[in-house]
Amino acid sequence: MQRVVVIGSAGAGKSTFSQHLGRLLQLPVIHLDAHFWRPGWVEPLRKDWAVQQLDLIQQPGWIIDGYYGGTLDIRYGVADTIIFLDLPRIVCVWRTLKRRVVYHGRQRPDMAADCPESIDWPFIQYIWRYPYAKRPDVLRRLAGLSPGKHIIHLDSSKAVKKFLLQLAESRV
Repeated sequence: MQRVVVIGSAGAGKSTFSQHLGRLLQLPVIHLDAHFWRPGWVEPLRKDWAVQQLDLIQQPGWIIDGYYGGTLDIRYGVADTIIFLDLPRIVCVWRTLKRRVVYHGRQRPDMAADCPESIDWPFIQYIWRYPYAKRPDVLRRLAGLSPGKHIIHLDSSKAVKKFLLQLAESRV
């Protein structure tokens, strides 16, 4: 595992998981949210975002967390491993609400500058609908990847912990 893409719903724990994985594999972690958003929650132009990702993937090894489906093929094209955190939506909603409280009025460490934590009803609805609205496309895209890609599908907090523990034990 040298070029790892971590995907999943908002609140699935991508950033936290990626930090743990980065320490275990001794690879830099790239949080796409920190690169995508401009100050004040402004989105970049689509072409600028694609160019920026082409720059990010030039490093020899990395862990990149975030979905951003419109540019996912850029990351999938060079990744050797894709990890799908497919946690239950109630867990994702709970973690998102908890994150909102913890980072109230401030920005998260994995977020762009001048983008304080905020949540609105459409965002909660997005997470709740994710299993039906987005997950099928995620699974379809994963199934269409070349056989050389290592795909890891973790569907519970217990599975995530077990994966990280086994990886840590194998590295000793």
